[in-house]
Amino acid sequence: MQYVSTRGHAATPSFSEILLGGLAPDGGLYLPAQYPQVSGAELDQWRKLSYADLAFEVLRKFATDIPEADLKALAHKTYTADVYRNTRAGEHAAEITPLRTLEEQGGKKLVLQSLSNGPTLAFKDMAMQLLGNLFEYALAKQGAELNIVGATSGDTGSAAEYAMRGKKGIRVFMLSPHKKMSAFQTAQMFSLQDPNIFNLAIEGVFDDCQDIVKAISNDLEYKAAKKIGTVNSINWARVVAQVVYYFRGYLAATTSNEQKVSFTVPSGNFGNICAGHIARMMGLPIDKLVVATNENDVLDEFFRTGIYRVRKSAETYHTSSPSMDISKASNFERFVYDLLGRDSARVKDLFHKVETAGGFDLSGQAGSDGNEFTSVIQYGFASGRSTHADRLETIRFAEKTYGITVDTHTADGIKVAREHLTPGVTMIVLETALPAKFNETIREALGRDADRPAGFENIEALPQRFEVMPADAARVKAYVAQHTGL
Repeated sequence: MQYVSTRGHAATPSFSEILLGGLAPDGGLYLPAQYPQVSGAELDQWRKLSYADLAFEVLRKFATDIPEADLKALAHKTYTADVYRNTRAGEHAAEITPLRTLEEQGGKKLVLQSLSNGPTLAFKDMAMQLLGNLFEYALAKQGAELNIVGATSGDTGSAAEYAMRGKKGIRVFMLSPHKKMSAFQTAQMFSLQDPNIFNLAIEGVFDDCQDIVKAISNDLEYKAAKKIGTVNSINWARVVAQVVYYFRGYLAATTSNEQKVSFTVPSGNFGNICAGHIARMMGLPIDKLVVATNENDVLDEFFRTGIYRVRKSAETYHTSSPSMDISKASNFERFVYDLLGRDSARVKDLFHKVETAGGFDLSGQAGSDGNEFTSVIQYGFASGRSTHADRLETIRFAEKTYGITVDTHTADGIKVAREHLTPGVTMIVLETALPAKFNETIREALGRDADRPAGFENIEALPQRFEVMPADAARVKAYVAQHTGL
């Protein structure tokens, strides 16, 4: 398996070569030169597998340069009932990502796939725990070290830090928007006292944090000298790990490969649903991939109109589903690359236009940059939007109708999913976090606190360790250099 950059860089590196990096040298994102295909016979065989064994089967198609025995051991080390133990009542930890039927009537079926049973109570653990083990494995092989610089709107940061804490040869520098995460999310990150974890609270919004990470990744000399890597969803290994639970969800929801399912995915940075796109390109029988956004509806606008219009920091809303308060979806480039027939020169031009003019237009209208929006339907994409009022209403509806409490982002997903139900096609909503992470809104919706798993009872009261810093890439680079000694 060889990889290519969405912007046409000539080299075709292996999985292990791109694992420890982030962006390609030309600023593009890595994708397989060709998507591996999954046959019906393989799907039949995979129905019987444990999550760890399924992860191995998917990963071996992409990480062909890692010995299979080692890859299998890493999958089994990662996906255990002990790591993914924060299950709801009636769920089994051994299933890792159990399904729960929410409603079924008139041939329409709505199902929730639990992805938040890991140590930080968010779906990011599904990939990040594997990434931590892959990093440690690769660094040990090379006798090397890695300084991870990442950006988070809430959940990526804690998932990365919990996965990397104490790992030999790894330091984590995590940028987050100052005072724009929930109290629980903030405490999860800032209360960590491990010496290899550094939290930087950036005065700005998530997109400012993400821009700094990209600026550092694009400074190739600095990146090499300071041994910089990334855990954001631009990291290909993270996307691959997320592909696994789409296969798991499909196989658990169906009895035959003749059946199709759809997925609704709360989305801000397009990483999670990009994994669904890749699963579909591999041959998984997915009908629709529904993007659910909050008030920051850049992606919904594109999938309705063909216009990708990035918002400025001042135009980015601070919402009650803060992990999706994103107006520049860094993984979107991977889908656009496929949408444009893998024309890397056009991709490079369009994303240069994003940086200089704030977006591009594929609607086919007069003066547009192309007409590829007409092809979006071939890839199964649809979208919808949810507001704070919708969120409160859906949380109350889920409590009353389904007997469960859902977090704000999952509520966005349920609201949009119910608008796209199709008779005969099971709709799976990907849960993104447990409600305890967004207790302020749960209390507003239900008049009570969300339940908390054991060990998180008083997390907000723990001492916090972080640095406040302006949205300045040079300041962040100097801080990283100072604390790595490189």
